[in-house]
Amino acid sequence: MICPRLELALVHYPVLNRRGESIGSAITNLDLHDIARASRTFGVHRYWVISPFAEQRHMAEEILDHWRQGYGAQSNPDRGEALNLVQVCGSVHEAVAGMNAALEGKRTTVVATCARNGRENLSYSSMRTRLWQGEAFLVLLGTGWGLAPEILDEADAVLPPILGYGSYNHLSVRSAAAIILDRLMGSVNNCPDGAAG
Repeated sequence: MICPRLELALVHYPVLNRRGESIGSAITNLDLHDIARASRTFGVHRYWVISPFAEQRHMAEEILDHWRQGYGAQSNPDRGEALNLVQVCGSVHEAVAGMNAALEGKRTTVVATCARNGRENLSYSSMRTRLWQGEAFLVLLGTGWGLAPEILDEADAVLPPILGYGSYNHLSVRSAAAIILDRLMGSVNNCPDGAAG
């Protein structure tokens, strides 16, 4: 049985603010912890946290050190196990290069996420099937008000937005990550036959 190769990247630059301007957002403790825990639950190989700002990367590394080798590692080893998946880097290109290097010759398919309609060109069902057929994917998640257009344009594909009941559409990136992972890697799909559905 093929073990799907899925990695996540939480992008802090370039992302949009509420006015549609391209900005850099701050790394948050909640995003580090909660997306790492979801990633560990659903078999993600690595969770990239991307920021070009050195002080933000340093802060993230200090938080990770506490839980991976400091007092937190002793008091809550499950949390440390999840946070071992986190790799902090400066750009999407750095994350793609890191994933490609680990794949030893295979190419990463980069898939973006977007809460707005009109960009999507890859269904969850199709991506799930391709994962189980051995294709390696890096899913880009946006902070702020979502990924900047240049990131969406550079991606190989864009997943459909997560839509609920009604017009309200303001999920946290942590909630969106968990839903996406369940759609791609949840136990109901955890076999090659189920992947084709």
